[in-house]
Amino acid sequence: MGGFAGGLSLSLEHGGQMDALKLVALDREDLQIVSAHVQDAVMKIGDLRYVPREKRFVVAMNRYAWEGDGGLFRRKRERRKAVLHFDRVLAARTHGIDLARPDEVLSLLAVSFTPGEAPAGVVDLVFSGGGTIRLDVECIEVRVGDVGAAWQASSTPIHRS
Repeated sequence: MGGFAGGLSLSLEHGGQMDALKLVALDREDLQIVSAHVQDAVMKIGDLRYVPREKRFVVAMNRYAWEGDGGLFRRKRERRKAVLHFDRVLAARTHGIDLARPDEVLSLLAVSFTPGEAPAGVVDLVFSGGGTIRLDVECIEVRVGDVGAAWQASSTPIHRS
């Protein structure tokens, strides 16, 4: 599948199979879709990378494949290795995340955007336990893509209000 100018680009192909997720977000609505697909992803703090000279922030993660949960042709409760990639990042800050503990596991709850002087703004990655990563961005330019085969997850994430 192709993308729309200035909008979401979606592909679910991988090695001839329709199973690997690849999304591009260029606006707030697209980012909401990306957020839904990375909700409950887990990663180690050591897998977070900010590269200031390239204006890039990258997160290697184990994504819960919500789109395959209970689907007709999918196994239930899958996780997949994925990469969440932000371009045009001017600054990255953390709150409630100890970067000196690279083996600590984080669970991503949501990715959101707060507009600033258009098209700039702030992207927040919100984690369970109260941790947050705040990215100052020139504009929304985000990609997420699966980079490996799926495996059976031990359980489905549960959210209590």
